[in-house]
Order: sequence, then C-alpha cells, then structure tokens
Amino acid sequence: MTAEVDVNIPRFNQACTAALTALAFVIPWWPLVTIVAVILLVTRVGGPPLGVFTQLYVRTVQPRLSGPVETEPIGPPRFAQLLGIVILFTATLCFVVGAETVGWVLTLTVTGLATLAAATRVCVGCIIYNRATT
Repeated sequence: MTAEVDVNIPRFNQACTAALTALAFVIPWWPLVTIVAVILLVTRVGGPPLGVFTQLYVRTVQPRLSGPVETEPIGPPRFAQLLGIVILFTATLCFVVGAETVGWVLTLTVTGLATLAAATRVCVGCIIYNRATT
C-alpha cells in the first residue's frame, strides 16, 4: 500500500507557492522567492507538521469542507515539490550572482506551473514522475 495524501493539500500548497512567487515578481522583491523555497524545503524535510502551507490548509480550510476526502499517491506531488525547491533555489542563486533576468524566468516558470496545477490539477512534475516510474 502506498502513502496517500488529501488531493487538496498539494493544490493548496501550489496555490500559495504561485501567489507568493507572483507577488515577489510584482513588488519586485526576490528574497520572497527564497522564503518560499525555504518553506517548501522545510515541508519536504520535516513533513506536514512543519509545513506552513499544509498547516494553514489543515487548520483553516479543511475543517470547513464536508464530504469524503479524495486522496492520491503522495509520490508524484512530493517529486513536483522537489522540482519547485530546486528551481526556486537556483533562481535565488541567480539573483545573488546578479543574473536577475534568469532568476525571474525560473521563478515565473514555477509560478506558472504551480498556478496550472492549483487551478486545473494538471501537475507537470507529477506527470514527469509518473512517466519516469512506469
């Protein structure tokens, strides 16, 4: 039996990631990109109890939902999260060394993919994971 996760948790995490990385671009304040990367890394390493976005969902949104909880295997969204972490930390490195344009392109790539996943449940990282493991 594989580990499962409420399908809404990755979608909520992706919506938060998309909103904050888009905000970082609009303001423009690249350290927010690093903050989002750190939040994702702490969630990845520490699990849901340390996940800021996950806990926000579990404590504020989930209690207001009714009906059965739909689940999905945890592997694909965790892989997609790992890709987001790597790309956002790479963007941070680009900002630090003065390659701002590349940093913003990487950041907006994550923003777009996270928005796509949150809005449509089409998760490119999950698709890559599923193709690589089948």
